[in-house]
Amino acid sequence: MRAGAAPVRPQRPQAPSGEPLVGERYEVEVGPVAHGGGHCVARHEGRVLFVRHALPGERVVAQVTEGTSTSRFLRADAVEVLEPAKERIEAPCPFAGPGKCGGCDWQHVTPGGQRKLKASVLTEQLAKLAGLTPEEAGWDGSVEPVGGKLPAGQVPAWRTRVQYTVDAQSDKVGLRKHRSHEVQPIDRCLIAAEGVTELGVEARDWPGVATVEVVAASGSSDRQVVLTPRDGAQLPIVELDKPVSIARVDDHGGVHKVHGRSFVRERAAGRTWRISNGGFWQIHPEAPDTLVDAVLDGLDPQWGESALDLYCGVGLFAGALADRVGEDGAVLGIESSKQAVADARHNLAVLENVRIECDRVETLLPRTGITATDLIVLDPPRAGAGRETVAHLAGLEARRIAYVACDPAALARDLAFFREGGYRPVSLRAFDLFPMTHHFECVAILEPAGK
Repeated sequence: MRAGAAPVRPQRPQAPSGEPLVGERYEVEVGPVAHGGGHCVARHEGRVLFVRHALPGERVVAQVTEGTSTSRFLRADAVEVLEPAKERIEAPCPFAGPGKCGGCDWQHVTPGGQRKLKASVLTEQLAKLAGLTPEEAGWDGSVEPVGGKLPAGQVPAWRTRVQYTVDAQSDKVGLRKHRSHEVQPIDRCLIAAEGVTELGVEARDWPGVATVEVVAASGSSDRQVVLTPRDGAQLPIVELDKPVSIARVDDHGGVHKVHGRSFVRERAAGRTWRISNGGFWQIHPEAPDTLVDAVLDGLDPQWGESALDLYCGVGLFAGALADRVGEDGAVLGIESSKQAVADARHNLAVLENVRIECDRVETLLPRTGITATDLIVLDPPRAGAGRETVAHLAGLEARRIAYVACDPAALARDLAFFREGGYRPVSLRAFDLFPMTHHFECVAILEPAGK
């Protein structure tokens, strides 16, 4: 604070102006799917409604869940379907639907219909934010399924990490409702992997606990439960149906071992990976190998090349690159999480051609003194890499760049920034690694525009 400046007092959040419309029902024609939130766009008397549990082309009764008479748009749920789309099915999960669990967006859609919705979102974001058609992005327009085909009505049990919220009244676990702190009690999550379900977390009480995160490694039999205690409460003694390691979250967000291992072991890209204290790892069992294969196919690393692995996590792409560039090549990984860096260094300790540094990419990269490299992999957080980092990467004159993205809008924005730096996408693949939700993963390969 400047000397003599008046103290700044926190302001109370202002209540929305206008008459509340929550609970109002409107009959609407449903338009296209929108990015984020699993909703579609509809209009009523000129105002936009973002409607969940609907599908493009349907006629539904939409009940307002957020908004007032002066809101620019309203949020709503489709509580009655008057004219269903052909892709609509009965939701297999009893906890999916208006006012229930917010985890799955599209339980009411066929698997093929879900992938078409995701393809529509990616197409729109590429056009809107990058000015690219699918053809110009090197994309065939499809979202590729991952995993074997299931019988109609059966849900893929793919989620190897699930964070439950404990209801303070019942001490039972549940999942949060959409855009709410309210808990939907459940007795089973259908998309949870077998390794999560077999622990029986839903069947017991959790007094004194705020959240229960379950990690079920797919590359080993390792199971870990990470508990966040309620303020001032002591953790209960945990007895589950299978052997499991227990950790707890402290008041500052740090994770500490209570008993068992402080890590789980995964298997991917020909290696065993240590992931400590609930650290980041792709939650679909087939995601790591799927993404590594897409990155390596796109980059085609050659012996002796140099490579950067940015936002490298526990070193998945760095390890795969190191194998391909060989002892005459070199890989530098950069990651901001100290725990992930410790894991990456452990995981890749046998590779003398890999170095892992701990810092933010945008902070450390300019200080490395690196002025050129052959290959770059970046797997940034949901917000993307941003204009400044992209401009720096474009200046390194890499032969090829692989961009792994979990958000299509961030990907499209960064592709536009790469175009400013002289790079264009030559291929783009999208993978349905999060079935029943609106999320998906992309891998874009870029080359210098003049090539």
